[in-house]
Amino acid sequence: MSKLYVTTDIVIDESELEETFVLASGPGGQNVNKVSSAVQLRFNAAFSLSLPEPVRFRLMKLAGRRLTKDGVLVLTSRQFRDQTRNRADVRERLATLIRAAAIEPKRRRTTKPPRAAKEKRLRHKKKHAELKRARSRPHSD
Repeated sequence: MSKLYVTTDIVIDESELEETFVLASGPGGQNVNKVSSAVQLRFNAAFSLSLPEPVRFRLMKLAGRRLTKDGVLVLTSRQFRDQTRNRADVRERLATLIRAAAIEPKRRRTTKPPRAAKEKRLRHKKKHAELKRARSRPHSD
């Protein structure tokens, strides 16, 4: 059985991928209405045994509208005229998406603004208020 090598740690078994070939619009000449050259790849991201849990959750978040309610990731390729190139394209796109999900985001460290920055902001605020006050009509005492 063939496998899809995504990273050194993540390898997806062929049995987890489901491919369907459909008629494609666009380039293809006379063959466009006869040959099913577009590829639709389905990958059950929610229940995949090949993906570590954090990667699975990030992938499902990254997938957006390409993810069904059941957690199945659906990718389609109809870019090329022939089935083999579309098949390679859709598999590469899946691998790229999983690679992006495999990168753990950096945690944000909470920081306080320095005292000088606070003072500068307050000085600017006072100056701006004074400027606006100067624009108003003078008060008659």
